[in-house]
Amino acid sequence: MSDKSEKITMLHGAGGSVMHDLVKNYIVKYFGGLGNAAEVPLEAMDDAAVIGDIVFKSDSHAVKPIFFPGGDIGRMAISGTVNDISCLGAEPYALACGLILEEGLTLSDLEKILVSMRQTCIEAGVGIVTGDTKVVEKGSLGGCVMNVSGIGKRTSALESNLQVVRQYRELKTRWTLDSNLTEGDKIILSGTIGDHGLAVLSAQQGLTFGSKILSDVKPLNHMVQALLGTVGGVVAMKDPTRGGLADALNEWTEKSKIGILVHENKVPIRQDVQTACEMLGLDPLEIGNEGKMIIGIVPEKAEEALKFLKQTKEGKDAQIIGETTTDFKGVAMQTLVGGKRIIAKPVGDPVPRIC
Repeated sequence: MSDKSEKITMLHGAGGSVMHDLVKNYIVKYFGGLGNAAEVPLEAMDDAAVIGDIVFKSDSHAVKPIFFPGGDIGRMAISGTVNDISCLGAEPYALACGLILEEGLTLSDLEKILVSMRQTCIEAGVGIVTGDTKVVEKGSLGGCVMNVSGIGKRTSALESNLQVVRQYRELKTRWTLDSNLTEGDKIILSGTIGDHGLAVLSAQQGLTFGSKILSDVKPLNHMVQALLGTVGGVVAMKDPTRGGLADALNEWTEKSKIGILVHENKVPIRQDVQTACEMLGLDPLEIGNEGKMIIGIVPEKAEEALKFLKQTKEGKDAQIIGETTTDFKGVAMQTLVGGKRIIAKPVGDPVPRIC
């Protein structure tokens, strides 16, 4: 039983070790094992669940403010669900949306959000087919919060990808899961990190960084399906949202029981984001992103995949940032000065209400 004096804090929803402990020790404790029909169940703690050939995901959003440079809560909610379904190699095709609106939200702001959601759905090629709307009293909600759930299906691109993987090594699963990495796999990051977190922080605090830092929020399903079908060899994918790159890589090492070595000079970061992080004392590796993907791939296909990604709009800044290893456990970074430092799982994302 829990300590009755212990209370929920903002860290419990910020990604990182505190949130993961909450999910494992409470959510999985009571709901784990109920989904006997699930091929990838709740207790696997992947980005989505699998039942038969269907991938199922539910994602809630409480970003504050609801409009920020480069995006809004509506675009984020659609992109977040689409991207989590894509991480398992599936193609999203139907969404459900639950809106909780705060008394006092203007209808013009609601319409802006709905227009943005529609445009993002068109961009991703997916539709909202059902949902629910509630209104709560005026208070600290920040305008609105929302949940978007979705289902995705297996594709010929995923099947083709797995055939390529099996040319090089055994793979027991039918999906691109966090636990699929083995020694020697390369790690690709699809673009620059930290953009979203800094954009939201600037809106929260009224900060300016000498340049316009925009959120990277976008759906990545078309990029993912094209990579799977055209190149193949992908074994794992994850979008580094709350807790950033540091949290996502640590999840991989824990589930795959493998070490990951990251090369500092290969991690793409915009100069203005790097400067802002240094000024604020933030680690860009721990800041959430909403339009990036880390990709684990067999080494034989890594360079071909990188070349392909750089030709896409979503992956034009992609880099091979590291590889898996059995030399150590956890995540380490090869620094610019020649040493190594441990990349620990963050306690939580340093920017509150980032998504």
